[in-house]
Amino acid sequence: MASKILNNIYIKDYYSLAGPVEKSGPLTYDLVLDDYYFHEKTFESAEVKMQRTTTESILRRNNLEDKQVSLLVAGDLSNQISVSCYAARYFNIPFLGIYSACASFPESLIVSSMFLESTKSKYAISTISSHNLHAEKQFRYPIEYGVPRPVTQTFTATGSISSLITNVKSPIRIESYTIGKAIDLNIKDASHMGAVMAPAAADTLMKHLSELNRTIDYYDVVITGDLGCIGSKIFKEYIKRAYNIKLNKYFDAGCELYLKSQKDTLSGASGPVALPLFLFNKIIKEKKYKNILLLGTGSLHNPFFVNQKKSIPAISHAISLEVNHELH
Repeated sequence: MASKILNNIYIKDYYSLAGPVEKSGPLTYDLVLDDYYFHEKTFESAEVKMQRTTTESILRRNNLEDKQVSLLVAGDLSNQISVSCYAARYFNIPFLGIYSACASFPESLIVSSMFLESTKSKYAISTISSHNLHAEKQFRYPIEYGVPRPVTQTFTATGSISSLITNVKSPIRIESYTIGKAIDLNIKDASHMGAVMAPAAADTLMKHLSELNRTIDYYDVVITGDLGCIGSKIFKEYIKRAYNIKLNKYFDAGCELYLKSQKDTLSGASGPVALPLFLFNKIIKEKKYKNILLLGTGSLHNPFFVNQKKSIPAISHAISLEVNHELH
């Protein structure tokens, strides 16, 4: 089975940092940047500082020292997840770097939860980031090229989230998870990640429901990571036609992270940070939903394979959250 129900694993706290475009959007964050450099000389160094800042902030706010945390799990979009590796050196905490592209947030929660449950340790930290100007020049084109962008393309979100995972009872319980499979429907358009990832989200959704013997009505809300406004429509149509499932309460984090007036963001946000930014700064703050299903979505492509005209595999990992608003 790819799914498992967890016992006594919780998200105790979270700290969010967002970039200048996200700052102008509909949500509020713990910390926002006025520019992409974050007082550093390069975008890469800025993203390292972003991860370092959120991790230090979550430790400080919870009065924790490095030695009290048993594991740091971190991920980003850079080659060799170098941002996470460079940020991890500032902490005397055992480190696991992970990569599922934009599905890295749920993967980090899965790894942290597995570790805490198996070792009976008390604390782990999940840190996730992405940076628009760092990721765009790696996966697409540097902004200075002035290359026209199709409306199906998404806009990499700038931000970092650190989450404190614990076995001490807290308002947000990580109730279960489902590990996704690499799904490839022979789509080759790197400017249409929503179409690439939607089938993977559908596959993981069905696997989660069938393995845990649930219907879609078990969840008060379903949230995909970054299919975007166009990709989320494909996802809804896909699961309706293929599985006869209609989503009554559904959001795509990428489609919700920016205002409709922010035209330059095209189909919406992408990046591993999009899902946690929306989850913690919108869904959790609203205190409307008890049972929440997260479907992180990641495109597992590489510029070299795209340039060689290879098709693009995608992945989706699911996390089920159970929120007790009376404790929050």
